[in-house]
Amino acid sequence: MLNYLWGFMILIGLSVGIVTGQVEAVSNASIDSAGEAVTLAVTMLGVMSMWTGLIEVARRAGLLNCMTRWLAPALRFLFPRIAADHKVNEYLTANIIANILGLGWAATPMGLKAMKELAEIERERLTGISGRPPLASQKDAPVKASDEMCTFLVINISSLQLIPVSVIAYRTQYGSVNPAAVVLPALLATAVSTGVAVVFCRLMSRRGLK
Repeated sequence: MLNYLWGFMILIGLSVGIVTGQVEAVSNASIDSAGEAVTLAVTMLGVMSMWTGLIEVARRAGLLNCMTRWLAPALRFLFPRIAADHKVNEYLTANIIANILGLGWAATPMGLKAMKELAEIERERLTGISGRPPLASQKDAPVKASDEMCTFLVINISSLQLIPVSVIAYRTQYGSVNPAAVVLPALLATAVSTGVAVVFCRLMSRRGLK
């Protein structure tokens, strides 16, 4: 869908440039934007690499285990059917902390691992509930989006952010006078969105159980 959307926008831009006689300006803008995109990508790659590395160091040093225990009440509230000692809690914790720091890119690897584990949990539930014999490969088992998977996705989209590092990096890249001015507005906006997301997920989860 996004491919069609971007293609449509490109065609509209070219059409307007041709109609208004600004084809050269459109071409120059495209070239300049391509250069800026590469520069920005390299900048954000450095930010993402640094924070992803720090998260991995924290994981190996056992800090994520401490953070998991600290976030255990929130995780039990959000994911009550997941065992407290399941390894997915570590991935959930790393993803949530990265999102709180505004590191959406750094949160993605842990988010993918968490979603994979949540899918495996759901496969086990489905095969157990149905009473079917184990399949030759557990990966071949049918799976649907569970309450935990939906909750995790919605919380990622709402994404509470205390320090929007990525946004600050964007603003710095483009010469903002005060890059950190977005901290308070971002905190307020994401606090409201996350609160609404949590309430919605819990209501829908209880509705589904009924």
